[in-house]
Amino acid sequence: MDLLKVNNELYMASKRLDTGSKKLFKLAEEFAKAEERYRYALAKEIDRLRQEGQAVTLIPDLARGNTSKLKLDRDLAEFTYTAARDSLKAIAVQISALQSILRTQESI
Repeated sequence: MDLLKVNNELYMASKRLDTGSKKLFKLAEEFAKAEERYRYALAKEIDRLRQEGQAVTLIPDLARGNTSKLKLDRDLAEFTYTAARDSLKAIAVQISALQSILRTQESI
């Protein structure tokens, strides 16, 4: 691997890391908003079921079942955020490896 190619790979990886970090902030915000929507709807549903006189032991399961779509959205947002974060960590490892190659080649 020549120095020019290593430098180019390093540059491209750093650009991906920069772009990905900006996207990660957006994904974190989407995850937080999905969590907020789910928790609000769950609390509202629990309150509704209590006011209807539903058996106290059934309320948590019924409320979670009635808000399952929002929980799915929340879980998908969380997993998307986690996958993006892990992807950025992989790019950072790639950058580290490229820097090591570059240092080795420069010293030769």
